[in-house]
Amino acid sequence: MFQLLKKPPPLPEPRVVYPDMKTDPNLEETHEPAGKLWRADEYAADNPNAPRINATILSLVRNEEVEGMVGSMRDLERTWNHKFNYPWTFFNDVPFTEEFKTRTQAETKAKCRYELIPKEHWAVPSWINYDLVKESGKMLQEQKIQYGAMLSYHQMCRWNSGMFYHHPALKNVRYYWRVEPKVHFFCDVDYDVFRYMQDHNKTYGFTINLYDDPKTITTLWPETLRFTEAHPEHLKNDSVNARAWLEDKERRPDHNKKANGYSTCHFWSNFEIADMEFWRSKAYEDYFNHLDRAGGFFYERWGDAPVHSIALGLFEDASKIHWGGGFFAGSEISDTNTSLTSIARIRPSAGDAGRVFLRMERISCIRRIVGRIGLSLWGWDDGVEGGRLSLREEIYARWMGWIAGREDKGKRGWMYTGIVSYTVGSTWVCAA
Repeated sequence: MFQLLKKPPPLPEPRVVYPDMKTDPNLEETHEPAGKLWRADEYAADNPNAPRINATILSLVRNEEVEGMVGSMRDLERTWNHKFNYPWTFFNDVPFTEEFKTRTQAETKAKCRYELIPKEHWAVPSWINYDLVKESGKMLQEQKIQYGAMLSYHQMCRWNSGMFYHHPALKNVRYYWRVEPKVHFFCDVDYDVFRYMQDHNKTYGFTINLYDDPKTITTLWPETLRFTEAHPEHLKNDSVNARAWLEDKERRPDHNKKANGYSTCHFWSNFEIADMEFWRSKAYEDYFNHLDRAGGFFYERWGDAPVHSIALGLFEDASKIHWGGGFFAGSEISDTNTSLTSIARIRPSAGDAGRVFLRMERISCIRRIVGRIGLSLWGWDDGVEGGRLSLREEIYARWMGWIAGREDKGKRGWMYTGIVSYTVGSTWVCAA
């Protein structure tokens, strides 16, 4: 209990200072964006004329993850979706149980859809060599790369990269908000974020920007360059894209070298709000099909996060990438060897203790991408009456804060990253 309630220890200062950036973007005050925002007045679940657009909350989830999914739903419904009633769409490679359906539908007034992934979308492609997959899995295991030998994880990464938006259930859906089991949202959001994306012509919204483990993606960038050499017509001009962020080698030169020219910076896709028209575009479809044929989803451990990030960085205007720094509030992820918390946003009134707590530059690329997309941000509001956490939430937050102060002593060369909120005195610190 002492460890739960003690103040988190100070974190090391960042090792790199950017002279062209006077303040840490993670510490900048966050407000609601300017312009027209769609409020909750007409969004009742039973209102056929509600101004909801073609969008859904989306989750790939297993039946046995129902507890974690219910927790995630409860948080997002409380902070946002009970006002706007967007449908939930759940995907699974096996049929959902009645228990899963009953318990999840009970958490929302909005419609829930339970979809089975077609076998042809989930199966290992015919051109993949199973013997090579097994040998590659052993090599990844020897390098202590988590999930390296788990075939279903590779299938999941491939599905999230280039299959999910082809599902018939999403045929008439344009925007989605990806929500994982066991995530937490503490900050209220009082406007329709999907309408904001549409009204401001945004393609992709993210909250966390991290370095990947280069051992998992050693051939991803060379394969990307082969694709762009064959299809230069898909590239956005370097004056408007985010290629410099993808190729940066100043912050982590070792990552760039091991990943053969890729910085490994990526948007953490466990949270993303995106326009599926980009994934359905010829540029992205051609790119995904090229990668799919190369086999890296199975021979290495290419994840959907770097694949999405590279595509956005090369084929999209950087101004259409949106840093949603103010309302995503938490991801509970832990591992026996590594546990780390990354906080992205804070109120100025939190004081020095809160600011020290947020200094997590050693795992974040956020300054690099912010320089390309500008500081266009979603906002936050108090998540709890009076800006205070309940005792239960405060104990949880302080526990996560204590974890954040731990150095990574594990043997892995990478870290899980989560997000949580923390209280400094009586101040409600909304993380993002």
